[in-house]
Amino acid sequence: MAFVRTSRVFLRPHVLSLARSVRSCGSSERKAGVIVGVYNDGTENTFTDAADHINEQSSGNLVRLMQYGGSLKAGKSRVLYGVSDEFPVVSVVGLGEQNQNYDPIEERDESKEAIRTAVAAGYRSLGDLGLKSIQVDPCGDGEAAAEGALLAAFKYQDLKSKKKESPAVTCLSQNDQGWTRGATFAEGQNIARRLMETPANILTPTNFAQEAVNCLEGLGVEVMPRTYEWAKERNMNSFLSVTRGSGEPPVFLELSYRGKRFTDEKPLAIVGKGVTFDTGGISLKPSANMDKMRADMGGAACTVGSIFIAAALGLPINIKGFIPLCENMPGSIATKPGDVVVASNGKSIQIDNTDAEGRLILADALHYASQHSPRAMVNMATLTGAMAVSLGSGATGVFCNSKAVWDAMHKAGTVTGDRVWKMPLWKHYSSQVTDCWLADVNNQGKHKPAGGSCTAASFLKEFVSCDHWMHMDIAGVMENKDEVSYLGKGMSGRPTRTVATFAELIASGQTGL
Repeated sequence: MAFVRTSRVFLRPHVLSLARSVRSCGSSERKAGVIVGVYNDGTENTFTDAADHINEQSSGNLVRLMQYGGSLKAGKSRVLYGVSDEFPVVSVVGLGEQNQNYDPIEERDESKEAIRTAVAAGYRSLGDLGLKSIQVDPCGDGEAAAEGALLAAFKYQDLKSKKKESPAVTCLSQNDQGWTRGATFAEGQNIARRLMETPANILTPTNFAQEAVNCLEGLGVEVMPRTYEWAKERNMNSFLSVTRGSGEPPVFLELSYRGKRFTDEKPLAIVGKGVTFDTGGISLKPSANMDKMRADMGGAACTVGSIFIAAALGLPINIKGFIPLCENMPGSIATKPGDVVVASNGKSIQIDNTDAEGRLILADALHYASQHSPRAMVNMATLTGAMAVSLGSGATGVFCNSKAVWDAMHKAGTVTGDRVWKMPLWKHYSSQVTDCWLADVNNQGKHKPAGGSCTAASFLKEFVSCDHWMHMDIAGVMENKDEVSYLGKGMSGRPTRTVATFAELIASGQTGL
């Protein structure tokens, strides 16, 4: 299988000083906008340092113009025109109360989330005004501000003949390292979003592998696409059973990031479900919304995005990525309900539902990843509709056999605002997949549809030999409607930033993993 080795250029936001931004805003074209923050405790507005600076430069015009609209609520924006010659267009955004922090009920850092939400609102208020650039007040946390702005700026328009121009997004503060980090995290999630949005006739398993090459090899990540024959030699019959109905050849993608180049330190393993289109196979899905199954490779996309972030930040950790890629299609030789295959770990599987294919491709991938003796292993998969029913889009449902993994991933979610919620991985559910008439395990629970997410996780557990493993069912967070305001409508790329932060916590030595 031939892949073109190219170096893809990822654009980085330019970091400008406030003084320089004043000069650029005062140019004759008047094409620059500014986003600044304001806190409000319910009675009065308190400007950030950047907003104070603009108010002084405009001889108090910012205060005078703000008073006509009253107090500004958290997450809302107000566009002010003609503040001064230097600042002709200013979007003031509401940050809510000052000095917010971790909320144990919401299980996230509310200060960071307020900044992401507010800056995103500011970007949207200016995005269609024909501005050439938008400069953003870091609002005390450049990382969160960059995430809010750049996640909100994402548009998937690769296939449109007429593309809307987007203003360049930069930071008001000079050399803000937090902004640079946040831009990297946002870029990783946007990579995942772009992959998830790409139509399945374009993003085939082979082309997904090429996209991984384009995104990662320039950062020193080794990308190894494996063929059908390679998988067959390793008895990955569970994975290959899903591919039988499709004319597209499967690919097993292996990624290697060596942040600890001169040590043999055990890697963190990240496994991503890569079904580039899921019809359900012979157990055919209803036609309504089937087009969204182009994003059934969301776990694979988030794996690429999270490893991109780790490599771009130069995290001192070794990471291995494992991505089984295929289509699940009906066909004359497609797997049939009731068929039995033997997975690479020797366990036989009765396939009663061909639309429960994600767990089949992950079974061999998890066994293969376990053979690399990882320090911890995480898999991401749009696995069950039952998870979307259970949690909606509020959090990723996770199942794990390790308190250390849960503690680290939960902490990561509180930082990124992309939260996780622990689900049960009990013997109660395992018995429902191991009590099987024809084989060792069944790919659907005996009491379907009850506990569908839990029985799916218990099925995966049968193929894991790692003591620190987490399964992340991302079906509920695959798509964003309006629930997370800074993401907008479309495929979400969640939980890319949380998994990357999890890797960073492990690299820092804070987790015991």
